[in-house]
Amino acid sequence: MAVDKIRLGVIGCGGMASNSHTSGLLALSDWMTVTATCDIVLEQAQKMAEMLNVNIAVTDFHDILDQVDAVLIAIPHDLHFEVGMACLEAGKHVLMEKPMCNTEEECIELIGMADRMGKVLMTAYPVRFWPVMVKLKELIDNKTYGDIFQLSIWTEQYTHPPEGSWGLSARQLGGGQFFSHGCHYVDLMLWLLGNPIKGTHLGTNFGTPWMEKEGTSNVVLEFENGVLGYHFGTWGARGTRLGYSIHAHCTKGMIEIHLGEGKMYLHSDIKEEHGDLENRSTTEILMDIEPGKLTFYETKHFLDCINKGTRPDTDGPRSLQGLRVIWRLYEAEQVNTVADLRGLGLELA
Repeated sequence: MAVDKIRLGVIGCGGMASNSHTSGLLALSDWMTVTATCDIVLEQAQKMAEMLNVNIAVTDFHDILDQVDAVLIAIPHDLHFEVGMACLEAGKHVLMEKPMCNTEEECIELIGMADRMGKVLMTAYPVRFWPVMVKLKELIDNKTYGDIFQLSIWTEQYTHPPEGSWGLSARQLGGGQFFSHGCHYVDLMLWLLGNPIKGTHLGTNFGTPWMEKEGTSNVVLEFENGVLGYHFGTWGARGTRLGYSIHAHCTKGMIEIHLGEGKMYLHSDIKEEHGDLENRSTTEILMDIEPGKLTFYETKHFLDCINKGTRPDTDGPRSLQGLRVIWRLYEAEQVNTVADLRGLGLELA
C-alpha cells in the first residue's frame, strides 16, 4: 500500500539547515515534501524556502504546525526544549539537531512527551548512518580483521563564530566543543564499542579564546569489553593532515577512514619494530566514501520510522545515554578525577 508523503517543516534556517540538510531534503522527494520553513530572520527562511521550492516561509514556528506532519529543528541548543515540546504537543514528529537538549531534565521531559503522544523523537546524529560507518560496524562486529582494541577519532577544524553568536556561549551551547560536536563521536563510540565503564576528559580554550568553554577537547573511554576509545576534537586548527579520520586498530590490521581522501583503507602486515622506527604496512582500499555531511541517510531513517511506527536508532533514550557520558566526564574534570561511567543505562526514572 502506498504511503502518503510526509509533510516536513524546517525550523531554523541558518548554516546547519541550509548548508548541511538542503541537498538531503531535496533527494528525499519520493518520501516527503517540505511544506514550510521558519526562522526568526525572515530572509533566511525565505532563502531556504526558495532553495527547497517551498511557498510558506515564516518567523514564528507555531504558524507552520498546521502545515506539517514532522519537523526538523535546527536552532540554538538552549531553544531545543521549548520548541521541541511545543511541536510534540501539537502531534508532530521531531528530528532534533544534536544535542537533544542542554540538561538531563529537559531530555527526560521531551522523551516523555514523545512517548505520550506516540510520536517519533530522533536526534540528528548523521555519522552513524553513513554507509562507510555501517560498513565499519559490520567489519568490527564480524571480527573480519580480528578483535578491535582501540578506536581513535580525530576531528580537526577551524570554527570561529562571529562576535555575539550563540555558539560562543557556554549556556546556550550547553558546554563547549565537546558537548556541541564531540557528542557525535560519543554516540559513535557507544554504537561501535558498547557500554563504557570509565573515562577522562580534558578541554581548553587556549588557542580558541573566542570560546567561553573549551574549543579543544580530548576524551578517553574504557569499555566493558576492554576496548579503548579516543576522540580529539578542535575548533582551533590552523592546518590539518588528519582532518576527519578514524583508526580502528584490530588484532589483524588497522581500518582507517579518511574523509578528506574519501577512502576507507585496510593497513596490515606491519613489520615488527626493532628499535629502528620502521613501521611500514600493506595498504588496500576497502571502500570509496561519498563526500559531504550526508544527512540524507539519517533523514531517510527518520521518515522510515514514521512510516513503520518504529523507534529510531538515535531515539531519545539512546541520545540521553550519550549525553550522560559527557556530563559525567565534565563533572569528573572539575574535580580532577576519572569518571565512573557505569550505570548510565536507558532507564529514565
